[in-house]
Amino acid sequence: MKVHTEAIQFKADSKLLTFIERKLFKMDQFFDKIIDANVVLKLENSGQVRDKVVEVRLNVPGDVIVAKETNKTFEASVDAATDALKKQLLKYKERLRKRN
Repeated sequence: MKVHTEAIQFKADSKLLTFIERKLFKMDQFFDKIIDANVVLKLENSGQVRDKVVEVRLNVPGDVIVAKETNKTFEASVDAATDALKKQLLKYKERLRKRN
């Protein structure tokens, strides 16, 4: 699986990028036919606090699975997004089993 990460309005450090890649490579445990992952990192101004937004798109055969999470840190946002993706992948895998 290829992971493409894009940071909007800032430069992401290598520590964050390796964290994201490590988390997304664990998605292969739940569904091994993931083609690639596109990650968009954004800073959102909402009052005093700058929230961190992570949007992850997983390309799977015949579909795209998307999760978007906002939190105080990118790490927490990535954790929440991968949890959501895990649930969606398991549902997707179950639908594929029912078709066959």
